[in-house]
Amino acid sequence: MNDRPGLFTIYLQLMKLRVVVLLQITAICAIVAHDLMVRSDAISGDRTWLDTLQACLITLVGGTLAAGGSNAINMVYDRDIDPGMSRTRTRPIPNGWISPNHALIFGICMAILGSAVFIPFHWKAAFWSMFSVLFYVFVYTIWLKRRTPQNIVIGGIAGSTPPVIGWIVAARETIPDNINPFDLASPIPWMLFMLIFLWTPPHFWALALYRSGEYGKVGVPMLPDVKGAERTLLESKIYCFLLLLLGAVPLYWTDSGLPVAWAVLATVTTIWYSISVWRINPNEDLDSNERMPLAFASFMRSLGYLAWMFIAFVYIVAVPNDFVWHFTVAFIIAVPIINKLAMDWKNSNKDRKVFNAE
Repeated sequence: MNDRPGLFTIYLQLMKLRVVVLLQITAICAIVAHDLMVRSDAISGDRTWLDTLQACLITLVGGTLAAGGSNAINMVYDRDIDPGMSRTRTRPIPNGWISPNHALIFGICMAILGSAVFIPFHWKAAFWSMFSVLFYVFVYTIWLKRRTPQNIVIGGIAGSTPPVIGWIVAARETIPDNINPFDLASPIPWMLFMLIFLWTPPHFWALALYRSGEYGKVGVPMLPDVKGAERTLLESKIYCFLLLLLGAVPLYWTDSGLPVAWAVLATVTTIWYSISVWRINPNEDLDSNERMPLAFASFMRSLGYLAWMFIAFVYIVAVPNDFVWHFTVAFIIAVPIINKLAMDWKNSNKDRKVFNAE
């Protein structure tokens, strides 16, 4: 047994903060983009930079606690299969660092507290926060995960709500106060929701391909183990095509609220990511660990893709209309350069680790 860390460290590991932080960044991008659009009179409202900072802090705290709590509950339920997988066997419960009951109580408290943070701002934010927790725990973890190879597709709904929650917190004064939680007075937060939802399957299927066989050994029917690598790649490519259609929304839906330049940035960035999916070869030579290197490369690029898409969204609404196309070209040129520098730095570290995500 490994040396037991402090209780605070164990709590952080239960919450899977690296995954949570990535999702909360999407929420913060939604907040910043909303407030920039208010300042440019693209949408109605009255927001100061202090309002923006407050919304970011509230969303970061509430979202982290709620998502972290649901992750902890997930680890409690999966304690029987985690020891059988290399990427999960070092989690706190399999290591014996914390009892399942202790972890469960912690997870429930964090999930409730995180969702409650949003109540003073708007009930719809609290609703979608608690919805995400309940959906992830009961629909994905308990019901779907061990029953269908489409588990990650449906389960992805829970992980797609952070930008919706962030948008509600930022737009709370203009959000219709009716009983319809879907009515947010703008389609933009739901398009950001769809971006994460459509990104999730090819992202996690690339990880499943890279770790082919591990899920099957513990009874989790991931698509590569059930339908094979070729079927998995076909469905991943379909989702890439859907991401292209989503990015092109301003071209065929002029009332979407998004500038046409967004379609250009989104299309170019999605093609850049899709290339990594097309490069995956089910017959490629495996590495020393009997895994598919190109699948891992696609998994890592998908993380960069999601980050770049949300950065591009904030970027494009921040640029003055008179210079939007100049800045669009500059962004397209800068992204591969920055990505290349980041990958060179990463490749210099031979101790790369896959995110402990699910």
